[in-house]
Amino acid sequence: MAGIHFSFDNFKELMQLNIGISDRLDQNRAESFTLLYCSFEGILPEIIDSCLGEILRTSDSIVHDGTDYFFVLPYTDKYGTGIVKSMFDEFFAQYLGSFMLSYPVDGETPQEIFGNMQDSVSMFLKRELHCLDRFAKAY
Repeated sequence: MAGIHFSFDNFKELMQLNIGISDRLDQNRAESFTLLYCSFEGILPEIIDSCLGEILRTSDSIVHDGTDYFFVLPYTDKYGTGIVKSMFDEFFAQYLGSFMLSYPVDGETPQEIFGNMQDSVSMFLKRELHCLDRFAKAY
């Protein structure tokens, strides 16, 4: 299966790892990775797993809380992430609610990225991502 699944509890650490790798390897600070949120509400888990296996790369990371899925796509800008999102829509033959943010353009820390994701999804999709509450707060 393509894409590596991580526990939602480790989401903040996964983001810190990707930020660290990006800072080490990406000197021009371009869109080093993009975080894609998708709502798979109403889709059976086994169908979701089949889709992820067909579309994602082995370098992509997956975390989810219920039907709220988050994908960390390294060395993928928003244009490339849009292609992945279109492939999801095509696979399921429906438009999926989604939003994407890139590091470092849309946030420089996990807390900023998670907070911006919550605000953006709330504003544009009218959906509350309370699952990110514990990560969006600065500690």
